[in-house]
Amino acid sequence: MNFITEYKIPLGQWMESGVDWLTMNASGFFDAISFFLETVILSLVDLFKWMPPAVPILMTAGLAWYLHRKVSLVVFIVAAFLLILNMGYWQEMLETFVLVFAATTISVLIGVPLGIMAGHRPWLYTLMRPVLDLMQTVPTFVYLIPTLVLFGLGIVPGLISTIIFAIAAPIRLTYLGITRVPEDLIEAGRAFGASRRKLLFKVELPAAMPSIMTGVTQCIMLSLSMVVISALVGADGLGKPVVRALNTVNISQGFEAGLAIVLVAIILDRLCKTPSQKEM
Repeated sequence: MNFITEYKIPLGQWMESGVDWLTMNASGFFDAISFFLETVILSLVDLFKWMPPAVPILMTAGLAWYLHRKVSLVVFIVAAFLLILNMGYWQEMLETFVLVFAATTISVLIGVPLGIMAGHRPWLYTLMRPVLDLMQTVPTFVYLIPTLVLFGLGIVPGLISTIIFAIAAPIRLTYLGITRVPEDLIEAGRAFGASRRKLLFKVELPAAMPSIMTGVTQCIMLSLSMVVISALVGADGLGKPVVRALNTVNISQGFEAGLAIVLVAIILDRLCKTPSQKEM
């Protein structure tokens, strides 16, 4: 068995060579993506920072009332935001919210169409499944190394790593929802002469919507779980005070920043849940 250990397959060197090739030949492309994403995210952060805190609080409370018609949810959201404001993490909360919003939006825009395609083409999901397993099981710190080299220090490598980690949820759950649409509904749509496009938008997507929304909610939670890790490569937000508290063994700062992350997670989870999800 010595020949197995003596002749090592240079997988790591191949990956390093690939990243070096991309850095040398496509640096302008990655710089353009980094500049665009960073400009959009920072512009959104500046917009929210420009608003008085009462405006985002009232907007979120109004959205919660419009979607769910629950006084208790509105009261909780207002109280949670006021607590975050009182603890002094309002700006960091806004930065985290924009980062999670951007990562979730990009993941859903890519993941839902891929899930729909995989639901209609089983061979495609067979090819995608090992890739999705790899994306979800490879330690997240491994993502940061090539993204840091390709996109540089800042918010963009954290965003890209978050997307890689979170995009599997909408793909898998969209695929699950599409494949579990009752065959009777599809046959009824075909009997009424529905085209493939109408069958998708009028029958399959409405039936699969609870599963798709569950994928969106999981994507948000997975994005929030990357907040602290993204802070290690320069991303702003609530992850920075957590990392700072870890380095200085500051229990109070770590608890307060962690509590702020939990409150943001609960708010986003409650806002995105559909009535069918609540029954489940």
